Amino acid sequence: MTATALAKSLGRAVRITLLESEEIGTVGVGEATIPTIHWFNQFIGLDETAFLSATKASFKLGIEFTDWTRLGHRYFHPFGTYGAQLPGVAFHHRWLKAAREGLDLPLSAFSLASALAEQNRFAKPQGDARSILSTLGYAYHFDASLYAGHLRSIAEAAGVVRVEGLLQDVERESESGFVTALTTQRGERLDGDLFIDCSGFRALLIDKTMGGDFEDWSHWLPCDRAAAVPSARNGAITPYTRSTAREAGWQWRIPLQHRTGNGYVFSSRFISEDEAIATLLANLDGAALAEPRVLRFLAGTRRRAWIGNVVALGLSSGFLEPLESTSIHLIQSGIAKLLTLFPDRDCDPALADRFNRLLNADMDVIKDFLILHYHATERTEPMWVERRAMALPDSLVAREAQYRRSGRLMLDAEELFRETSWLAVLNGQGVIAKATTRSPTRSILRSTARRCSRSPMSSPAPPRRCRCMTTRWRRRRAQGRDRAVRSDDRRPDGHRLSGS
Repeated sequence: MTATALAKSLGRAVRITLLESEEIGTVGVGEATIPTIHWFNQFIGLDETAFLSATKASFKLGIEFTDWTRLGHRYFHPFGTYGAQLPGVAFHHRWLKAAREGLDLPLSAFSLASALAEQNRFAKPQGDARSILSTLGYAYHFDASLYAGHLRSIAEAAGVVRVEGLLQDVERESESGFVTALTTQRGERLDGDLFIDCSGFRALLIDKTMGGDFEDWSHWLPCDRAAAVPSARNGAITPYTRSTAREAGWQWRIPLQHRTGNGYVFSSRFISEDEAIATLLANLDGAALAEPRVLRFLAGTRRRAWIGNVVALGLSSGFLEPLESTSIHLIQSGIAKLLTLFPDRDCDPALADRFNRLLNADMDVIKDFLILHYHATERTEPMWVERRAMALPDSLVAREAQYRRSGRLMLDAEELFRETSWLAVLNGQGVIAKATTRSPTRSILRSTARRCSRSPMSSPAPPRRCRCMTTRWRRRRAQGRDRAVRSDDRRPDGHRLSGS
């Protein structure tokens, strides 16, 4: 991703060399994305139809959370917005008041994405604010290995020189501490002015060479293993990711065109690897297509992901489990920040400080959002009881208290997760706010809910039928019943996100 984006942005003004090895491969744990993926794909010039075909992708309207609050309970985190944009008071305040007046409809009843997902259907958003389709957002599920291969071909076509090999040694300038060259195990020497560490959990440059400290967050996010296995696709492709809470963690289900991705993210303090694998295999929709593999990790971050002339991106800079599909977003967000602050040869420390502050802010807010899933639960297994009793970050304590007290969500402008996301998880996990508005609501909200349930929609979302779906959309457009739409760079709530 990084090499492709730099080549597309900087062109031939710089020489870009990529050192990687087929022996290591792609981690590929997270194959689900959030709507900000549109910005990156458009930035590097990916055609959506070609992308869907090359990566065996499917469409994603959000995430279904099953058994998180308690056994038998589920809720949906949609991409898009809730309800109509009514004057004077935010929609969720009206819903809260209506619920107190006796309205027996969940917040998801006012989300078009939730309604479509429940019916296993998909529609693209429209730019016309008068259309209910304008309230939608969407992302993708895709095969991470195929995506990496697709980006590799684009990068090489754009002038990136790929060197196959493993890192053997790092040369540094004695006075500044800057890295000056890398040597491979084959003896090749690769010199440069700026070095980007994309070596994953090993963090070969930012940690092993530059000594970037790692801040451990496992006291908040206890899972330290993931057992992953692909399975045969069984039935229609669902347009959403499913996350099911288990005794010692949670299981993901990600539908692709050719298979289903599955994994059990768990804490080794509460379950063994063998037990976790057995649980995973017992809860697949189809036959396992390979032997399960176990990945080990530690939740946390590097407060200094840019040191000297070394910048860490992706897993090298920190790790947050893929509960809300943020791994790929954090890579592209780091790329956007690096391009905005791209240095000269002297690598001005002020640029590094700014980059680190921005990246830290991203990580802290996402961390709080993930902790909320673990903390607000009624489950009684030991891991969940421990999570419910844990001390929370002050920032999350303040946000949760403010919402309980007033129903308000005070979000900074650049926060990734917007009102829809926080409302979905807060209410889904049982964090209930007081109602404050005095506007008449019940009849208005029932009308909105009916509108969501009756909205126009396409066939279910299997990408193998993308050509047929596209044909149908074109036919409807020709008949004047649909407007042309374009994908754009959107936050999970559907609002546009800038690249800086």
